[in-house]
Amino acid sequence: MNWKVLDTIEGIDQVIEESGNKPLVIYKHSTTCGVSAMAKMRLERNWDLDEDLDVYYLDLLSHRDVSNKVAETFQVRHESPQILLVKDGTVIFHTSHLGVSVDAIKDALSEVA
Repeated sequence: MNWKVLDTIEGIDQVIEESGNKPLVIYKHSTTCGVSAMAKMRLERNWDLDEDLDVYYLDLLSHRDVSNKVAETFQVRHESPQILLVKDGTVIFHTSHLGVSVDAIKDALSEVA
């Protein structure tokens, strides 16, 4: 699993542009939350998706402005931990807390394939 860091507001534009070619994932993480740490560890441990699927990591405590802009841009209520599956500049799936899993991403991807 190769994390790409999302740490600027300009990076959101890049995410939108890249999502026109293929779906991608944004993972919003709180470095002080046990549930978030567990979700990140589960993603990393169970990751068996195509390495071509880009996964963006957003440390929402260090980059609150970016996190807020993600919520505004994609019209998805902020939660943590949270995954957003983005395709063609639109969130096609999102979940948070204990719903964050590789299987959830796989299920969402199978619906858009």
